[in-house]
Amino acid sequence: MTKLQVLHSTTTTFTLQLHSCFNTSFSSLSILPKNKFPRCPRPLSLSSSTKFSVSSAMESAGTNSIKETPAGFDAAAEEEYESLSKLLIEFSDIPAIDKAWTFASQNGSQAMFSISQANLLANKRRNSILTSHILKESNNSISFHWAPFPIEVTGVSVMVPSPSGSKLLIVRNSENDSPTHFEIWGPSVVKKDIPIPHSKHGSVYSDGWFEGISWNSDETLIAYVAEEPDQPKPTFTDLGYKKGGSKDKDCGIWKGQGDWEEDWGETYVGKRQPALFVISVNSGEVCAVEGVGRSLSVGQVVWAPSTEDQHQYLVFVGWPSDARKLGIKYCYNRPCALYAVKAPSFESEATQTRNAAEDMPIVNLTRSISSAFFPRFSPDGKFLIFLSAKSSVDSGAHSATDSLHRIDWPTAGKLGPSFEVVDVVPVVMCPEDGAFPGLYCSNILSGPWLSDGHTVVLSSVWGSAERLLSVNVLSGNVSVISPNSSNFSWNVLALDGDNIIAVCSSPVDIPQIKYGYPVGKTAGDAQWDWLDVSSPTTKCSEKAMSLSASQEFNIMKIPVKDVSENLTKGASKPFEAIYVSSKSRKGDTLNPLIVILHGGPHSVSVTSFSKSLAFLSSLGYSLLIVNYRGSLGFGEEALQSLPGKVGSQDVNDVLTAIDHVVNMGLADPSKIAVLGGSHGGFLTTHLIGQAPDKFAAAAARNPVCNVALMIGTTDIPDWCYFEAYGSEGKSRFTESPSVEHLAQFHSKSPISHISKVKTPTLILLGAQDLRVPVSNGLQYARALKEKGVETKVIVFPSDVHGIDRPQSDFESFLNIGVWFKKYCK
Repeated sequence: MTKLQVLHSTTTTFTLQLHSCFNTSFSSLSILPKNKFPRCPRPLSLSSSTKFSVSSAMESAGTNSIKETPAGFDAAAEEEYESLSKLLIEFSDIPAIDKAWTFASQNGSQAMFSISQANLLANKRRNSILTSHILKESNNSISFHWAPFPIEVTGVSVMVPSPSGSKLLIVRNSENDSPTHFEIWGPSVVKKDIPIPHSKHGSVYSDGWFEGISWNSDETLIAYVAEEPDQPKPTFTDLGYKKGGSKDKDCGIWKGQGDWEEDWGETYVGKRQPALFVISVNSGEVCAVEGVGRSLSVGQVVWAPSTEDQHQYLVFVGWPSDARKLGIKYCYNRPCALYAVKAPSFESEATQTRNAAEDMPIVNLTRSISSAFFPRFSPDGKFLIFLSAKSSVDSGAHSATDSLHRIDWPTAGKLGPSFEVVDVVPVVMCPEDGAFPGLYCSNILSGPWLSDGHTVVLSSVWGSAERLLSVNVLSGNVSVISPNSSNFSWNVLALDGDNIIAVCSSPVDIPQIKYGYPVGKTAGDAQWDWLDVSSPTTKCSEKAMSLSASQEFNIMKIPVKDVSENLTKGASKPFEAIYVSSKSRKGDTLNPLIVILHGGPHSVSVTSFSKSLAFLSSLGYSLLIVNYRGSLGFGEEALQSLPGKVGSQDVNDVLTAIDHVVNMGLADPSKIAVLGGSHGGFLTTHLIGQAPDKFAAAAARNPVCNVALMIGTTDIPDWCYFEAYGSEGKSRFTESPSVEHLAQFHSKSPISHISKVKTPTLILLGAQDLRVPVSNGLQYARALKEKGVETKVIVFPSDVHGIDRPQSDFESFLNIGVWFKKYCK
């Protein structure tokens, strides 16, 4: 259930019969590779038929190998898999541009890009650094001079340049019981390598949410977030329990489990207590920040500006963690606040003891608002801005419209008991046609400021696209600075002074680096021109380029069907769908159509490039990517119209969108497939039950099929209540649902329509999924099999909700392509 989701694009499988019971740089950086290729577990594939083909003893006589055909395959099927897999590799090899940093230099600046690419054999992402000199000529022309090759970076968890750009922090989280390493790099060498043992803390958070690593202004201290040391476990010997425990690794003792403790759910297994630490760059000493306590899980730490009283403060986000921890991945409805605490002084032990009492209290900076995150201080230190998901927290929606706020920071450094929170960009309820729909931000740069000191640059969803915005945090004025005429999606990577390095793409255009610069006026009020930057990252195979170039896309407005008086104005407005098709058409023949449905439901599919979807469209399919009401990017009223109506309003929106393209003559009603993940899988399985004659084939990735089953096993049971009951769900939520609640959950679920399903269905499941546990999909698959519906199930043993490990992602979409080709061509 992602905040910003485009369906992600994952091993030879064994196929078993589905029974009612089964088990399921710096350019001079030199970072030595650790070429450890793990043995990758093979996924378990379950289909409605079983075939094992093994060469006879006579045929294999005299050889040491036996030719095997994967179960369920014949020669034609193998040819199909081979052909499609070669095409999928063409798209899988396209690199992604993840991050960028800029550094001042003579005659321009230096840029450093973090690039990633799927490494199928190793089953992980291959990460590298690519550098470029940005040369600014006297005639105002700008050119990028790239290093000849990227440099692979292995074993690195986080990279954070210092404010001056003269140092680079590299964090290597520990493997097994080895220490975490903090490396401080200069322009050519490692200046320090500081090992931090597990007795100090566990892994440093690098997840993008709890993650927070911040240098202080004079670059002598680094604040960061890491898992606190494990709580002591009971110790036993062959004589029984050992009083006082033992820290030694004695072969004569063993550790018990102790009390079970909640973690933060999906993708956070074993992550229970993120805590604050500060390390001295000079001495290597590490101090835990006192005064926070275990009642808060912390993240996103930044240093407050230096003050006259010489005390240095840390500002961080705190989530209550003394009660039930509900899953936090993609869930912005968890209450949180900004806090300030005094940083460790690294003085003598006597002085620290004397100051301990006064250093203990922490200050809640945002008492008046239920959510505050991504704190950013202005360059002059006079105010602090932050995003808020108060609409999510107050309503119960896992994601909703954001707002932007400001706190005036005391220049004397004296923190009072309360702060006034100023609204900068409020929640937009119902935008006028074409007007700003509100903020929908998945991140803010660590340095988002233009030179005027009060304008920030950020990326935000606007309908079915992502745009670049400038926000004046004093006046609240919001301006679009990416080209208004573009339906491409834009994402800011870094600022280069008052210039912007961004990446833009579309469903038919691979990511392209852009360089924007202001024209006239001050940067905060200027018009913006954009240059295309030719870079090695835009290179891909000629075949992938040619296939993508043969496609086109547009954003469709779909009128709401059967508008009632009970709908709000925002919920009555048209929703959108992204339509991708071939530029050429062969006579009267229409390509088969795949309907793509995002998860959430409060997420969105935007017009950015997706390797998985580009692969499917290259097979000769048109795509209809539906942003049904309830999606992000269209104002709060439209979003809040869906809770309580899941399985009906969203299903009807998808059917309306399909009818819209059929009536336009863009789709053949006899050749329509449907694909979705998570809530998109919920919709997929609903659609094949509620409209059983509509679809030739279906594929669902970790689908929600039975909310009544999910409620007792998911890491987000509150989601079940909110989406099933709407605004009443938050107050009804309980860990012990009643018979009435379970009946409501079942009535909202796809499994309530199972008797009508006849569409051949492919189900792809991650066995480690805590969000929609594997039992949900398996129960639905068994029920389909019982009804005689053609069904295929693939279970990926080591994957979580996203099924995004490279091998799993690859095999997942390869099977989707083969499945749809079998039933839709």
